[in-house]
Amino acid sequence: MEFSESLKKNSDFQNVYKRGKSYANRFFVMYVLENHLEKNRLGISVSKKVGNSVIRHHITRLVREAYRLQEEMFENHLDIVVIARAAARHATYQETERALLHLGGLHHILVRKEDGIF
Repeated sequence: MEFSESLKKNSDFQNVYKRGKSYANRFFVMYVLENHLEKNRLGISVSKKVGNSVIRHHITRLVREAYRLQEEMFENHLDIVVIARAAARHATYQETERALLHLGGLHHILVRKEDGIF
């Protein structure tokens, strides 16, 4: 499996916002759009409303790591943008991981295992 890369360009983010589908939970909003590439691209957005740069970078690292460790559970060929909500500043790693998987389930982009459980 190819490893994902980051969404970096503002135009890529805007494209996912305009054409993608979104679901939200307490900690994050997730936009998903098919990208017709061999791999997923992950974009993370944490606004200044959430906290100072230390807090914003901490949330970004938590999301990136949670996604990296669960990447095989996500389908391929997707652009995924995760937007942190204010509540995410207090989220633990486990809560972050659970929130990402929850949103993946809502989007139906999680690969089902043979036993029928995610």
